[in-house]
Amino acid sequence: MTGSRIAAVGHYQPARVLTNDDLAAIVDTSDEWIRTRVGIRTRHIARADETVDEMAAAAASKALAASGLASADIDLVIVATSTAIDRSPNMAARVAARLGLGSPATLDVNVVCAGFTHALATADHTIRAGAATAALVIGADKFTEAADWTDRSSCVLLGDGAGAAVVVGDDRPQGADGDGVPGIGPVVWGSVPEMGHAVRIEGTPPRFSQEGQAVYRWATTQLPPIAREVCTRAGITPEELAGVVLHQANLRIIEPVARKLGATNAVIARDVVDSGNTSAASVPLALSKLVERREIAPGAPVLLFGFGGNLSYAGQVIRCP
Repeated sequence: MTGSRIAAVGHYQPARVLTNDDLAAIVDTSDEWIRTRVGIRTRHIARADETVDEMAAAAASKALAASGLASADIDLVIVATSTAIDRSPNMAARVAARLGLGSPATLDVNVVCAGFTHALATADHTIRAGAATAALVIGADKFTEAADWTDRSSCVLLGDGAGAAVVVGDDRPQGADGDGVPGIGPVVWGSVPEMGHAVRIEGTPPRFSQEGQAVYRWATTQLPPIAREVCTRAGITPEELAGVVLHQANLRIIEPVARKLGATNAVIARDVVDSGNTSAASVPLALSKLVERREIAPGAPVLLFGFGGNLSYAGQVIRCP
């Protein structure tokens, strides 16, 4: 194959919705405080017995159904998550079992909030190399299980959910759609290892914490030029983007990064307002909702860009499924 593309997407969110007023009843905060600082109104909370692989399989099932592929066609499953409690079987193997897949390769990726875009690049590279033909790429996190519900600076951010994409080989010549953009463009990825302490999920039981100001400064100053480089490698300018799906961390990060990128004609995903920060799920979850609402035309170029935990980042331009 000369490349790959996303054939279909799907998402899942738990039924329970936690509002800012609900949070104000359990921690010292308010709807105004939360909206002003992070832009979040609501978030979805998984049941105590609702697992990461259960959410991942629900999103993947929708994506698989939309793709028109059979379960037997999937020969690679990658799950991006940082909230898997059990070590083995991994989340990907559990999802494969839930969906009744044949004998796919199964692996998990833990790059926290940048996990999905790392996993998508891995699937793209694997298909290009001929080691797989069709992949399920899933971002899923039960982030609220790691929440410290006494810390108003962090617990107000978190939500649960999953998003998934079916990735298939694409042997069409690059530029077959007229503008030179491949189905999944080259990835730009990296990290800032010496600042790994800025976002943590540590301890027993594991708890999420972050140095909010450090993350904000890094994201709003360092990420826009990297995002522009992603566009350059895909052979497109930011002005030509039809959509921008950044990690849904905080509206006060998303909006300035999108503005500094210069994507003046793009639909900017703001799913964080309704879903909170769902970590590895946030990019595919937001993309799937944009596709479901038909806010971006099929085949149009969309920037996906994950960033956060480990102060890692990964981004690529894709064609909207």
